[in-house]
Amino acid sequence: MKGITVWTAFYDVLRAYNLTTIFGNPGSTEQPMLKNFPSDFQYILGLQEASVVGMADGFAQASRKPAVAVLHTAAGTGNGMGNIMTAFLNKTPLIIIAGQQTREMLIGEPYLTNRDPTVLPLPWVKWAYQPVRAEDVPAALVRAIAIATMPPAGPVFLSIPLDDWVAEIDSVPVVRTVSTIVAPDPSQLSEFADRISKAKNFALILGQEVDKSLGWEAAVELAELLNVPVFQAPLAERAVFPEDHPLFQGSLPIARGPLSTALTGFDLVLVVGAEVWRYYPYAAGPVSPPGLELLQITNDPHDAGSALVGDSLLSDARLALEGLYLLLRNVTAPASMNRTVHALQTAPAPAQSIPKNSTSFMTASEAFTAVALLRTKSDILVQESPSNVGDLLNAWPIVQQETYFTSASGGLGWGGPAAVGIALAQKNRTTILAIGDGSLHYSVQSIYTAVQQKLNLIILVPRNEEYAILKEFAVFEDTPNCPALDLPGLNAKAVAEAYGCPAFRADTPADLYQAFQTALGMDGPVLIEFQINPKLTPLPV
Repeated sequence: MKGITVWTAFYDVLRAYNLTTIFGNPGSTEQPMLKNFPSDFQYILGLQEASVVGMADGFAQASRKPAVAVLHTAAGTGNGMGNIMTAFLNKTPLIIIAGQQTREMLIGEPYLTNRDPTVLPLPWVKWAYQPVRAEDVPAALVRAIAIATMPPAGPVFLSIPLDDWVAEIDSVPVVRTVSTIVAPDPSQLSEFADRISKAKNFALILGQEVDKSLGWEAAVELAELLNVPVFQAPLAERAVFPEDHPLFQGSLPIARGPLSTALTGFDLVLVVGAEVWRYYPYAAGPVSPPGLELLQITNDPHDAGSALVGDSLLSDARLALEGLYLLLRNVTAPASMNRTVHALQTAPAPAQSIPKNSTSFMTASEAFTAVALLRTKSDILVQESPSNVGDLLNAWPIVQQETYFTSASGGLGWGGPAAVGIALAQKNRTTILAIGDGSLHYSVQSIYTAVQQKLNLIILVPRNEEYAILKEFAVFEDTPNCPALDLPGLNAKAVAEAYGCPAFRADTPADLYQAFQTALGMDGPVLIEFQINPKLTPLPV
């Protein structure tokens, strides 16, 4: 006998999975879903759908579980598409729900109809579906959660007509679980271990899946056992290894020729948890130097299939690293274990003293060094400042797993809302967002949500009044006289204050140090804008 509404079953399913935080921007096609909003759920308002998706992405990553984002039919999905694409490349499990017009009216495509709801978000979702019957909505939600969380994780999309919520069903679907970890094939892992043991000059290259699998400890144990250099895969969106460890050699170049050159001299490398390779600018050269063989371990069949060279094994990164350690700890030491690995040569560490005033513009390095003096190891850093990320990470080495986040897509507009979602998921820790003065304005409305939620978030805005990264590309690509690369007149401090966020402006390292110290003692988000020297630096290719 029917009597349970789709609305009731929907929220019961979410409760069963402990998914009681919903991100959204309410629209008329979603109001039937949101009516009489359950008191045990939390609705996080974003003022635009790109921010809604970005906040849900950050929250899901920092809470290590799926997040629910509700968008307004086709228009809201379109607004959110840039960050949906980023969530797909981040491999973040999101349940994206968009409203749809009344079923009885769809044949005539009335106002606000999503004409092809399952086509619009493709190819940037793992699954897109509009239930054939209203009664199928709860079961579709169960399936969506399963698909989103199975490796590789990613966003899924449900289109739900607004009149479906009052339909009645017989019972709530049975909640089910699915595996979210892929174990390695024992025989292939043993083969990889045998090849590593015979290598004369071996290197370990780690990618973002190591951090996502909580694999730092396993990576350190294997690297120390073999006494081999450890590189970060190019453009990884997570930190992958303690960056103060003597075996850590930094990130590999992001272009083909320079990357191949960096690996010259090795006879075997193992890439764990990354593509082969995530390139960006084109720089001529071979994919691999002569004499190099490559092994890849990833949980993503797409990344295994698209690898340009090497042999691939599907596995969770942590499980594979642990398995290799067990296989290699009792074998004859490979030749590479007897070599000396030199610590990464970086600029000398700045003196640990309070910065003094200066009469000239700060460099990005001076600015980030000033605030890094006040950091704790558990602070979370979110980065969307592409032109000075090198200076940031030199001043702020990451030494704990899951404390650094950036995007895998290269698109701007993710960092601001993602930092809000991360801060919401990790309320007892300080989240610091480093975001360029240009990047800030892609999803600037996320500041409003941070204020309303009283989040422990400090927003650092280096101000160079230009798209510096594009000017650096102009030098690399020999494309002079491109228009619209200067950004005069931006005022991040005034914008933040308009949203109710306290804000400071700093002109010297000493000012910045003091402002950051003050922000650490305040409740709620704080923005600090600071002028930096707009000197261009070569691309890290």
